[in-house]
Amino acid sequence: MTRSPTPYLIMRLRLQETLQRRCGPGTAPYIKASERLRSGLKNVDAVDGCSYLVLLSYRGLGNRILATVSAFLYAMLTDRVLPVDRGKALGDLFCEPFPGTTWLLPLDFPLEGYKDLGEEAAESYENVTLGNNTGPASEHRFVYIHLDHAASAANRLAYCDDHLQFLHRVQWVFLRTDSYIAPSFFLNPVYQKELDRMFPRKDSVFYVLSRYLLHPTNGVWHMVTRFYDTHLKDADEWLGIQIRVWDGDRPFQHILDQILACTAQEHLLPVPGVAARRPPPTHAAARGRSKTVLTTGLNGWYHDSIREMYRRSPAANGEVVTVHQPSHEEHQRFFQVEHDMKALAEMYLLSMTDRIVTTGWSTFGYVGAALGGLTPYIMMKPKNRVVPNPPCKRSMSMEPCNHGPPYFECTRKEYHKVFHTGNAVPHLQYCEDIPWGVKLTEPIAYKEA
Repeated sequence: MTRSPTPYLIMRLRLQETLQRRCGPGTAPYIKASERLRSGLKNVDAVDGCSYLVLLSYRGLGNRILATVSAFLYAMLTDRVLPVDRGKALGDLFCEPFPGTTWLLPLDFPLEGYKDLGEEAAESYENVTLGNNTGPASEHRFVYIHLDHAASAANRLAYCDDHLQFLHRVQWVFLRTDSYIAPSFFLNPVYQKELDRMFPRKDSVFYVLSRYLLHPTNGVWHMVTRFYDTHLKDADEWLGIQIRVWDGDRPFQHILDQILACTAQEHLLPVPGVAARRPPPTHAAARGRSKTVLTTGLNGWYHDSIREMYRRSPAANGEVVTVHQPSHEEHQRFFQVEHDMKALAEMYLLSMTDRIVTTGWSTFGYVGAALGGLTPYIMMKPKNRVVPNPPCKRSMSMEPCNHGPPYFECTRKEYHKVFHTGNAVPHLQYCEDIPWGVKLTEPIAYKEA
C-alpha cells in the first residue's frame, strides 16, 4: 500500500528546502546565530528569520530514525531549520536530504556540553515554563525540549506549546527524544489545520515523510541490493519476520512458538507436513509457488529452526518455502557504524516484503514496516515466558506507536490531571502493543468514504 504526498505538502517541503539552504550550516545567518549562542547574546529581535531545531542523537537506530522524522515534521510546523547531531554514524547511513546544503550539525558547534542536556537543565522546557519565564520580556539563549518515552508530565507540555507565547523568540531549540512523537502534534489545536492540509489521510505520515527525508547511502544500499539479488528477487512472495527478544540475547522456545502460532493464525505460512487449512491450489502452475521468509534479529537460532522445519517437512500444499537472514550480531551495539549500516539495510529489506510480522514495542519493527507502507502483524509481548493469546494482532495502520504521549488536554494544559488522549481525536488511537501509547490511523468512516 502506498500514499502520495499532497500538492500542499510538496509545496511545504520546497519551502523547507529553501529555508535550509538560506539558514543552514555554513551560511551567513547560521554563522551569526552560532556566534550569538557562543557569546550568550539573548537579543530576541535579531534572529534574521532563521531559527533552529537541533535534534540530539539518542539511543538505538530505530529510535533515532523515528526521532528524525518527528523532528522534521516539528521543524516544518514551527518554521525552523533542522540541523541533526551526527552522532558517530549518521553520515554513513543517510545521504543529505536537502539540495545545496547539509543537515549535519558542524563538529565545531559552539555550545559546550549540549549533548549532555537533560530534564534537570535550567533551560529545559519544564523549568522555563514552570518558572514563569515565558512572558514578553523573557529572554533565552536556548530552550531544551526533553520528550523521551519517560519524560516528565511538565516537559510534555511542549506538545501543547503554540510556539507563539515565547518559543518564537528563542533562536535555538534543542530536542531529545527516543520515540515517534509525531502523533502527539495532532493533539495541539494550533497545528491541526496545517496538519490536515499536509496529511488528509493520517495513517501514512511516517511513510510519506520518510520517503522524502531518508535516503540510504551507497554503502547501505549495496548491502540491500546484494542480499536482494542473491536471496529474494526470484520468490513469488516474501514474508518478513522481525524478531526482538526483551529477556536477553539467548534464544527462547516460547518466542519461536509465538512466531509459528502467529504465522499459522494469520495464514502467513503453510503448515509443514500436513494439509494446509486453506485448500491447496488446484492449478498445476500454482503448486510450485515459492515463498521466501526474511527473518531479522540478533540471534540466528529462530531462522535456523524455521528453515530446518521446512527442510524436514515441506509444505503440504506444494509451496516451496525458503528462509534467509542477513546477519546475526548476537548483541545490540549502539553507535557502531558497521552495526548500524547492517541494521538499516535490514530495515529496508523488511520494507520490501509483501507481508510482515513485527515484535511489539520494537522501534526496529516500526521502521521496517512503515518504510514500506506495510500494515504489520504485531506480536504481543509475552508475560512469564508464555505465548500470548492471541499471539499477534493486525495493526490498525502502518504508523509507528508513540510510547510517551501527553496525558492531558492541550487546551487546558492541566498536566497533573490524567486525560485519555487516545480518544481525543478520531484519528488517534491507543496502540495494540503498548496500551498507553498512541498511534495515527484513518478512522473507519474515512476509510470507507
